[in-house]
Amino acid sequence: MRRKTPSTTLEHRLFVRYRDTGDLQAREELCERFMPLARKLARRYDAGSGNSEDLLQVAALGLVKAIDRFEVDRGLAFSSYAVPTIVGELRRHFRDTSWAVHVPRELQERIAKVSEATERLSRELGSSPAPSQIAEDLGLPAEAVIDALEAATAHSAMSLDVPLDPDDEARPLLTAIGAEDASYAKVHYLAAIAPAMRALGERERLILRMRFYEDLTQAEIAERLGISQMHVSRLLRRAIDRLRVVAEAA
Repeated sequence: MRRKTPSTTLEHRLFVRYRDTGDLQAREELCERFMPLARKLARRYDAGSGNSEDLLQVAALGLVKAIDRFEVDRGLAFSSYAVPTIVGELRRHFRDTSWAVHVPRELQERIAKVSEATERLSRELGSSPAPSQIAEDLGLPAEAVIDALEAATAHSAMSLDVPLDPDDEARPLLTAIGAEDASYAKVHYLAAIAPAMRALGERERLILRMRFYEDLTQAEIAERLGISQMHVSRLLRRAIDRLRVVAEAA
């Protein structure tokens, strides 16, 4: 029969005391005895992330949960029970806090399953699996797998203040994203001249529309209407003059 060490005997007595009497001092002593284990697991998940204090607190919380749930009479070593409990808390912490945007819990869990299936199928197939293969393996719709693959990119985000060129900090990424849309000005102008446009003839409105709304050249308008470019120029000038007169009269 294996002989228990004094340390094991003391731990057993502490667990029994805490279970039977709810002695918080016994739980405190157990936390102190197993805190090195929690600290070791926290360091394993730190990997230079810069949030070692947060990870240590999460690991400590996992340790307390393991102590509270441990069934001392089952004969299992506490460390064998505590490790997966603490690791589970650390993984849950990363799952809930390492996203650049909010991702629902159900989607996070699906992402984890898709990631695991992708790695396994890659080893089995010798190449990256298609979304349809992952979907078949997990019994999920292909759309759900595609959503998970796209959502997985939400783990990281780039600041709009990051320089486009490391050697030119004066040009942040923001300057390369989007621009003022000239079409907004067109909308404003069209709304302003709409009443005057109604006073023009149908052909004049058509030519103005093709020139300034569709941005066609006079040659393109002439070809489309089957008339000469000079005729288009005269009609266009006359329409603009009439439009100005009507607008000023209003």
